[in-house]
Amino acid sequence: MLGRTAMRGVPFRGLARQSLNRTSTRSASSSAGSESANSPFNLTLTASVATAAALGSAAYLFGQEAFASTPAEEGLHATAYPWEHAKWTKTFDHQALRRGFQVYREVCASCHSLTRVPWRSFVGVTHTVDEMKAFAEENEYDTEPNDQGEIEKRPGKLSDYMPSPYKNEEAARAANGGALPPDLSLIVKGRHGGCDYIFSLLTGYPDEPPAGASVQEGMNFNPYFPGTAIAMGRVLFDGVVEYEDGTPATTSQMAKDVVEFLNWSAEPEMDDRKKMGVKALTLLTGLFAVSVWVKRYKWSPIKTRKVVYSPPVSPRR
Repeated sequence: MLGRTAMRGVPFRGLARQSLNRTSTRSASSSAGSESANSPFNLTLTASVATAAALGSAAYLFGQEAFASTPAEEGLHATAYPWEHAKWTKTFDHQALRRGFQVYREVCASCHSLTRVPWRSFVGVTHTVDEMKAFAEENEYDTEPNDQGEIEKRPGKLSDYMPSPYKNEEAARAANGGALPPDLSLIVKGRHGGCDYIFSLLTGYPDEPPAGASVQEGMNFNPYFPGTAIAMGRVLFDGVVEYEDGTPATTSQMAKDVVEFLNWSAEPEMDDRKKMGVKALTLLTGLFAVSVWVKRYKWSPIKTRKVVYSPPVSPRR
């Protein structure tokens, strides 16, 4: 009986030793794997890859433009033009702004309004004070009700905003066959493509619609307008405006001037914004350099220290 029990116990002891060896091997491999995964190089590499992926994703998402419509609804993509005022350190061509205001007054103002632009904003930018006072006085504005409740008319002042050519929206639709001419105060910011789109739209009217294009009655073909059918017809023709400075009034020249003027009306603070941006970048660059130096100065004792473990020495007996 004892011999049988001993013989039976041998396999179990062998299995126990084998399982113990396997467990120790697995624990050793897992500890080695965890140590390699937690090594400084792997941690730095993982953090660098994650940072690069996050920055790449942010640059991709924020660098894309939002499209409110499908490409088929947007019309032909406008050509990208090298606008001088779009550069970081460039401003508007003030002579072009003055010419653009003339194009707006003589061509566009009969249908489109600039109700968010006051007369005083032109002073020092395109015209003098006396010139803008004369332009403002050509229009009449309502006064406050008097004691009898009657509202009288008065000449315009520099503090007034530019008037609309129509009394209300219904009058504007009735005068344009049901179409409502948009206000041009923020048109550059409110259209996808901005200056490129408006310039392409103004100069994109063909003499005749292309073969196969169907245009409804009362509409005009323009490939840059969504749907290619626009109620506004071509308004810029060579020589339709006689510039004060003698610049040849070609279609492209007038379109360029009025687009730059509309860009200014939508963003009159552009010069101040760019100046503030240059100041902010200069200040932040200096602060960044100082912060790098402070970080290296404060952390240099910690970065350069050497930690040594000295085991206690047992006293000799």
